[in-house]
Amino acid sequence: GINHFDFPDRKALLRRSRKIAPRLAGLKRRARRNSVPVICVNDNFGEWHSDASKLMAICLRPEMRGRVFVEAICPDESDYFVLKPMHSAFYQTPLDLLLRHLNVNTLILTGLATNNRILCTAHEAKMREFEIIVAHDCCTANSQREHNQALMHLEHVVEARVRASASIDFNELKTSRSST
Repeated sequence: GINHFDFPDRKALLRRSRKIAPRLAGLKRRARRNSVPVICVNDNFGEWHSDASKLMAICLRPEMRGRVFVEAICPDESDYFVLKPMHSAFYQTPLDLLLRHLNVNTLILTGLATNNRILCTAHEAKMREFEIIVAHDCCTANSQREHNQALMHLEHVVEARVRASASIDFNELKTSRSST
């Protein structure tokens, strides 16, 4: 998700996020070409008066450390945008209602961080009986070890299909409507 990278231990995550940004942007383009809705679910960073445009304005300031990452994956007017107060994309958000409205059955999870927000969201998605794909090269954590441990957990406990983004076949998923 969109991030200002203004927190302790940000350096490792920022460095690793820059590596996944081009693949995230590429997956987003492919989803669009295949008429798959793109939903950006983002922390509100404790800013309860915030919205997508205010968050983007903060994260795209020249002095912000994560500006390059945010520029690469910036949501636009065709994306859906949901603000969340905590780790999971489902907790206290309208995401479940939006997904049902869009007739989505399969989620393709991407973003920051694999061992935190992706993991929490995947558990809640499984409880709601969504199929889950995790694009392992479009998410990251503070370290490769944390990322790999989370991917193993996602695969074995959550029963997510962990795949490289380039191997995700949107045509195959058309029968079960997807969202990234």
